[in-house]
Amino acid sequence: MPSLYVHVPFCIKKCDYCAFYSLPLIDWSEGYGRMPQSAGDSGLISGYLRGAAREIELRSGEAPAGVSSLYIGGGTPTVLSWRQLDTLLNEIHQYFTFSDSEKTTEANPGTVDEEKLKVLRNYRVNRISLGAQSFNDRLLCQMGRIHRSQDIWQAVKRIRKAGIHNLNLDLIFGLPGQDLKDWKDTLRKASELSPEHLSVYALTLEEGTPFGEKYLQDRTEFLPDDDLQADMYAWAAAFLEEKGYRHYEISNFARPGYECKHNLTYWQGEDYIGLGPGAVSCIQNVRSKNNEDITAYIEDHGKGQKTFALCETEFLTAAQLMSEYMMLGLRTEEGISLTGFLQKFKVSVQDIYGPIMANYIDRGFLFIAEDRLTLNKQYMFVANAIIRDFMR
Repeated sequence: MPSLYVHVPFCIKKCDYCAFYSLPLIDWSEGYGRMPQSAGDSGLISGYLRGAAREIELRSGEAPAGVSSLYIGGGTPTVLSWRQLDTLLNEIHQYFTFSDSEKTTEANPGTVDEEKLKVLRNYRVNRISLGAQSFNDRLLCQMGRIHRSQDIWQAVKRIRKAGIHNLNLDLIFGLPGQDLKDWKDTLRKASELSPEHLSVYALTLEEGTPFGEKYLQDRTEFLPDDDLQADMYAWAAAFLEEKGYRHYEISNFARPGYECKHNLTYWQGEDYIGLGPGAVSCIQNVRSKNNEDITAYIEDHGKGQKTFALCETEFLTAAQLMSEYMMLGLRTEEGISLTGFLQKFKVSVQDIYGPIMANYIDRGFLFIAEDRLTLNKQYMFVANAIIRDFMR
């Protein structure tokens, strides 16, 4: 049973570090303001909803037994009006079957109100991932975020009042001008809100973003160096584990029982369906990607064809599947099941990766115990360097 991801490619304003496919609904000058009422009436949104409805109908046959989880991401899904959210969720639930599954929507502070939360609850959305990023107003402004720290508190209050008891907060460290004191303050304030889950990401500089253009060629003294970022990560891990959060994946912490089921389907190599512009699917070892162009997406709907146009399709080889299985599994606390690898690929993990495993086991970076290959938590911050060897 696959999981289902639906991409809503709209934001009020594009953040300076963001490389995901999304479109700002309005142009913002420097400063802080609120979304005008007219922003939600964009013709692009109406076209997107028509295209999404058509794609939902066409691709529902890929999950005849239903889907294991729903994740609505973006962009910022909650820039949609409550009526637009209702339209999208109604289409999803008309064609896809759900049991008592996890249903998540991403949201940003400043875009969450009682009417939208009521719609989400009507469709049994039971988890919200809130893009807090920081509790430092200076850093929020510098990132190009539309909210300030007080908006995080207000959004969480509304979410709790609506009866949603599974809340994730996204946080970023390694920001320009950020020091360890700033980071500790953000984590302490985040913990005071008592979220069930926290996602803690190091800033990634991406080409084509304002941050990338500013810092990729010249990593100035304003960016925390690797040692400081390692200290930030280590302090976060120790602090959150002390607060009762399980460090179950490199960037993710959860109270017991609140691990993100949707993301676990990716990390465990299970099938997933991605709908919306730029969304990626992987079904029975075939990975495909939708056109990352809202105009093309809307035009695809208008042609009335019986299949949706994809901009990329890739048939994954056994070698690709094994390397991705290792890459995703080693990111998690549970690691790789040696028996599970053998059952899935009909070959032992030692036969494929024996020398690489031996090298890292001898140096204490990896452990084998009780049929599982796991990453030493002391080296989670440099996990990507280790994982790259398995990807080769």
